[in-house]
Amino acid sequence: MGSSKFVADGVFYAELNEFFQRELAAEGYSGCEVRVTPARTEIIIRATHTQEVLGEKGRRIRELTSIVQKRFNFPEGTVELYAEKVAARGLCAVAQCESLKFKLLQGLAVRRAAYSVVRYVMESGAKGCEVIVSGKLRAARAKAMKFSEGFMVHSGNPAKEYIDHAVRHVDMKQGVLGIKVKIMLDWDPTGRLGPKNPLPDLVTILDNDAKDEAPIDGPVSESKMAVAEAVAPVADIAPAAEAAPADTF
Repeated sequence: MGSSKFVADGVFYAELNEFFQRELAAEGYSGCEVRVTPARTEIIIRATHTQEVLGEKGRRIRELTSIVQKRFNFPEGTVELYAEKVAARGLCAVAQCESLKFKLLQGLAVRRAAYSVVRYVMESGAKGCEVIVSGKLRAARAKAMKFSEGFMVHSGNPAKEYIDHAVRHVDMKQGVLGIKVKIMLDWDPTGRLGPKNPLPDLVTILDNDAKDEAPIDGPVSESKMAVAEAVAPVADIAPAAEAAPADTF
């Protein structure tokens, strides 16, 4: 029973996400979040143009609510949709993937479109960015082009926390193109624009306080005489101890 509920929740989220992708592509759809409470189910839609998602006097959001309610058989008034603006559009892989998709559909050259996305992401404060476009780009032969800049981790737990990635398909005249965008976020202690946890190999160098240490103008040497005098009596006693057995004969 428990496992079937997880499967049902996953199927519900996947279908909901696919519906919003098709319906709200032009509004900069960047993902959704489902919150289930005993009274109702709240669906938060993240988008770059929230005003267009809401529509005139909230008409669009009411239409979407009605469609979701009828499709998934929610009782009347138990499902609510909210629109939330994406905090940083340049750090959202889904938003940049959709942006690149529209640029390619408008006929912009692949190299120019991809580099414009990479530049915008890096200017938004990302640590690294990677864009891969694959398919029949110009010739009849399919190939893949990779555009990358900055720093990118590919394995371990930091890859789960720091990497935001998205995949989209573009139906071009010559065939289907695949787009993959990966963005490495920077460490943000507040957690707004990046993960709260720093990278495991992050080394912080603390500055020495100038007040605590006197300035060193030239070479400095320390006297070791006190240590040598303390060691000397021990050296004098040792031969006497060795000579003691010879006097007994």
